[in-house]
Amino acid sequence: MKVIHACLARLCGFVLAGAVSVAGCAVSTANSQGISDLDRPPEDEVIYFVMPDRFENGDPSNDRGGLEGGPLETGFDPTHKGFYHGGDLAGLTARLGYIQGLGATAIWLTPIFENKPVQGPPGLESSGYHGYWITDFTNVDPHLGTREEFRAFVEAAHARGMKVYMDIITNHTADVIKYAECHGPDALADYREQGICPYRSLGDYPFTTVGDANGTPINHGFLGLGAGDLTGENFARLTRPDYAYTPYVPREERDAKTPAWLNDPIHYHNRGDTRFEGENSRLGDFAGLDDLMTESPVVVDGMIEIYKQWITDYRVDGFRIDTARHVNPEFWQQFIPAIETHARAEGIDHFHIFGEVYEFDPGQLAVFTTRDQLPTVLDFAFQGRVRGLLVDGAPARELERLFEVDAVYAGGEATARRLPTFLGNHDMGRFAGMLAEAHPEMAAEEQLARVRLAHAVMMFSRGVPTIYYGDEQGFVSDGGDQAAREDMFASEVASYNDNALLGTDATTAERNFDSQHPLYRAIAELAAIRSAHTALRQGPQAVRHSDLEGGLIVLSRFAPDRNSEYVIAFNADLTERQVNIPVDGRARDWVSAHGVCQPTSPTPGAYSLTVPALDFLVCHAEFVEPVE
Repeated sequence: MKVIHACLARLCGFVLAGAVSVAGCAVSTANSQGISDLDRPPEDEVIYFVMPDRFENGDPSNDRGGLEGGPLETGFDPTHKGFYHGGDLAGLTARLGYIQGLGATAIWLTPIFENKPVQGPPGLESSGYHGYWITDFTNVDPHLGTREEFRAFVEAAHARGMKVYMDIITNHTADVIKYAECHGPDALADYREQGICPYRSLGDYPFTTVGDANGTPINHGFLGLGAGDLTGENFARLTRPDYAYTPYVPREERDAKTPAWLNDPIHYHNRGDTRFEGENSRLGDFAGLDDLMTESPVVVDGMIEIYKQWITDYRVDGFRIDTARHVNPEFWQQFIPAIETHARAEGIDHFHIFGEVYEFDPGQLAVFTTRDQLPTVLDFAFQGRVRGLLVDGAPARELERLFEVDAVYAGGEATARRLPTFLGNHDMGRFAGMLAEAHPEMAAEEQLARVRLAHAVMMFSRGVPTIYYGDEQGFVSDGGDQAAREDMFASEVASYNDNALLGTDATTAERNFDSQHPLYRAIAELAAIRSAHTALRQGPQAVRHSDLEGGLIVLSRFAPDRNSEYVIAFNADLTERQVNIPVDGRARDWVSAHGVCQPTSPTPGAYSLTVPALDFLVCHAEFVEPVE
């Protein structure tokens, strides 16, 4: 373990030219590197992904969202991991300096739209603190603040040269629509026993039937959901929503949604719960949430207008699209160009869109950039390979195999450089938690070194590094979903507060905005290196070496003008590794951006590296023309 301790001791052992000191280490700012202009390419960003309810409570007066009563009425219960805890937009704005000090240049925040405060069957209720149960697509959730406070947040971020990415939803709304067959007095056995309303397929329950029990034709002449059927004329024939189930809206919620067209069940699929496979993956209700009929022109046009207005009103810099894989491709083929055109018309040429496609096969991810025409997607495949390398002990060659597939994305490797990469998130859990679960016996020192190295792989490989809030404070988490959504302010949740955090004696029972935390400092340094060198953000990438059985991988990245080469070596092994690699023959004299780099190539076209255990090197050389 001495070698691990030594690599941690080197954490702050370098100084960048033009950098400023933050938290005791050299950290460059966006302004010092000349990339503070918002009209910069997406690959220049370091994204900080944050859940406002769990970050900072700037205004306790909005904790209950203006509602009266207990947790089941207001949704507020700071002791319950599934309810609102009090974080808000005012708190997020007040902490922008902390986020920027980490090296982040863009903030992606979970949906801020007004949510249904509480939903779920008796005894299993939870709240919409996460933002994904929208009732009013035009308003800010009162638990998080006001439209004016969102505007203040965006303007404050922009004043710092930081972008804001909104998390948006087009697939579903809050759970308002009920089905007589599942929620009525004679509920189906599956629903009574498991709370599942079984999916009813297109084949068994077509939209058009000869007649109901009284012989009344249902949607007579409706042609279905084929690509040629997605017209206003066809959907005008769809007048009854009871083709599969008998949907109804409880009286008290008949006007719960905004815009008003969302209150009509005809705009939803109404087929029961998805099993996340095949047909039902697009047409079924996601955990009971009302699944929108995204094939309908009314829904397509309505969603476009909703999100165009947010761009106009707040001049945000991009959208992360939730549950993109559960929406039909034809929707995206209309939505994406409409949104991008509108953003350009508003003068936001840098507007960036990335979709959530929960899929670890890079070929399957790429389909959504070709067929669906999403500009980029979250790189779940990258997460899986880095987890394999540093948690599961998979060989480094698996990471190389991921990069070999980059050409299949629409736009090829240029698009791959714009994919947001990440280590963990609010659904799957935290990288440190995955490591702790797989290796409960592992010493905290080694865990810290592995988490740091994982961030280095993310920061210097192609893609846009995305940091999950709290990772920089050593949050570990007990699992995914609610278990990985800890509070940054003092938490009252027992299952959060009993966790040992990495790199600190603190717990989540106290505030965790420590800019001296070793992971905060490490990530800030990684971001500073990335910010200082264009090749590490925008440069083409080549794999120079990867172990077939071990944990060493070496990448080269090249300046866009091809006048320099950067060699980045990651060693996931517990022993020091030495390797000779091929490089451009014009690379002669090498300089270190991190670690100990040999000053010269032993011979043209080759370079020698010695990489400490659980550590990395970043070496670069300006090209010189060969002597004739």
